[in-house]
Amino acid sequence: MLNHEITSIAGKHTRRRRVGRGTGTGRGKTCGRGHKGGGSRAGSTSISLYEGGQMPLFRRLPKRGFSNKSYATRCEIVNVSQLERFDDGAAVGIEQLSDVGLIGGAKSKVKILGKGELTKKLQVTAHKFSRTAEQKIVASGGIAKVI
Repeated sequence: MLNHEITSIAGKHTRRRRVGRGTGTGRGKTCGRGHKGGGSRAGSTSISLYEGGQMPLFRRLPKRGFSNKSYATRCEIVNVSQLERFDDGAAVGIEQLSDVGLIGGAKSKVKILGKGELTKKLQVTAHKFSRTAEQKIVASGGIAKVI
């Protein structure tokens, strides 16, 4: 039997530590909480970034840059190869993409990308098209229409 096998069996269930049961236990009197202060009180929590009163690292470093992530327009992506499931000559819009399950809902913005091949003649309506997607749709005899 190896060392790691013993601990997995014997040390699997550790007993709950009973504090405040006399000085001989090593966890008596203050029960390992020290004397006075916030840490000795019930319900005390420590902030993980707290550095003992020293100026925290995130405040020592200068603020840099700007992020417009919250203002960016998010588009759901559909590839040209995924449009193959529609019938030849069909009009493919946001409602049709939503019904098939290619996008989340009818209110979302859609961008068509050019990954894959398209053999069917489709009238695709979306908010955005990549250059290659538009070329592939037109090359197959279809129409790429921007909303």
